[in-house]
Amino acid sequence: MSNHTLNEREFELVNIVGAQLALNQRAISRQVNLSLGMTNMLLKRLITKGYIRMKQLNRRKVEYILTPKGFTEKMRKSVQYTLKTINSIGLIKKHLAQILQLLYKQGERKFFVLGESDLSALIEIVFREQGWNDYKLVFIKDANQANGDGTVLVCTEESRGSLPLAQKQMNLIENLASYARVN
Repeated sequence: MSNHTLNEREFELVNIVGAQLALNQRAISRQVNLSLGMTNMLLKRLITKGYIRMKQLNRRKVEYILTPKGFTEKMRKSVQYTLKTINSIGLIKKHLAQILQLLYKQGERKFFVLGESDLSALIEIVFREQGWNDYKLVFIKDANQANGDGTVLVCTEESRGSLPLAQKQMNLIENLASYARVN
């Protein structure tokens, strides 16, 4: 591993030290759920790499502070993470659009969105972007609220009631997960 590369644990420590002033090793080790010895070793490594500076407060107390290099690395990794997340959301939206277009072409016009989540909000966005005028979206919290014709778009891993056997459904979480495994 390069001296200029941070692993996940080191980056987690950089984030914690950067987020709060005057943290000691014990507080840091609790936040990352590591032993005090492992935290000590990682902090020493980050000091050697130049990401963190140790400030002696008195004989027994020290605090850890991010260096300019530490702030730069934290920002760089945060931007990378954000861009990766935006890309992932774009891929999910694209796959959702394919699923919904297929259902729409099959004649589906009424959709029950089961579950309150970011995924259900994304479904609403995808529907608006399609430019369709003759569909109906109904947001439900419980599967028993899906009554009549329509397809239930399952957006939750928790089942809050069983769907009627006659009710058409599409488990979007499972569908998206299988899509991710293939690609």
